[in-house]
Amino acid sequence: MTLPEKMTVIEVPEPGDADAMKVGSRPVPTPAAGEVLIAVAAAGVNRPDIVQRAGHYPPPPGATDLLGLEVSGTIAAVGADVASWSVGDPVCALTPGGGYAEYCVVPAAHCLPIPAGCDMIQAAALPETCFTVWHNVFQRGRLKAGETFLVHGGSSGIGTTAIQLARQFGARVVTTAGSAEKCKVCEELGADLAINYREKDWVEAVKDFVGKKGVDLILDMVGGDYVQKNLSVLAWDGRLVNIAFLKGAKVELNLGLFMIKRQTLTASTLRAQSDESKAKIAQELREQVWPLIATGKIKPVIFQTFPLAEAADAHRLMESSNHIGKIILLVNGC
Repeated sequence: MTLPEKMTVIEVPEPGDADAMKVGSRPVPTPAAGEVLIAVAAAGVNRPDIVQRAGHYPPPPGATDLLGLEVSGTIAAVGADVASWSVGDPVCALTPGGGYAEYCVVPAAHCLPIPAGCDMIQAAALPETCFTVWHNVFQRGRLKAGETFLVHGGSSGIGTTAIQLARQFGARVVTTAGSAEKCKVCEELGADLAINYREKDWVEAVKDFVGKKGVDLILDMVGGDYVQKNLSVLAWDGRLVNIAFLKGAKVELNLGLFMIKRQTLTASTLRAQSDESKAKIAQELREQVWPLIATGKIKPVIFQTFPLAEAADAHRLMESSNHIGKIILLVNGC
């Protein structure tokens, strides 16, 4: 495959709002040992992209400054010591950054095959959400069949994935969302109860649903006053996993009951984890989740697509929270 010298990218010369993103041109990167170069077909838009654009989520050392944490596309070149992929292979991948571009370098072990029945647009919606949910709900949160699982923001990309995965692995699922339409979608995806937090006190609604036992596992991206509320509905030996703090990371907590009920509060970010940790997640996804996608038991929820040059409009849509599921940028040939 003959590669061009230059590629179109979306740059952020200075942190700011959506208008801070500009179309630019950069050299096509060369994969190092253990890496592959992907000709990007589509790229997912995620909340961390918005936080990075605003200047509050710097890329890890050595990573590109370009936005974009997940892509689908075709292997365009392979670095030394890569035996698992060949030029021309269709893949989707979790990236350390760089997805908002025509070409992206990714560790080979963070690539996954396109699941049967998925096109490139659907495949671009999978890596960031599946890696995040698998690590936080199943590896860190230890969700088991028969347990009750609460996920906030059920209509988000993370939420729609978490609902489907938890249901497929035998959990009872409760979620919160911000409209009747969003709640309906959550129920269609498998939620046993979807609570419109704009109309109901979600704490009381959860307590009414689960009774005295409480919720076994909570996945929260809201933070702020939700942390104490989460603990109030958490069961004995329950686990609370935070993956973002949209309402703030500084909170005041009463940890008396937390200690008595032997609860666990943990948190994580995916991007800062080691390549080895991400490779382990990828392998487990390939073995346990990809077959569910291939048989249609789990489906990516796509809300809207935008050409790469319109990335600013995609960010504005995400910031409005008027979407359900994933927002995708179309790059090469999509």
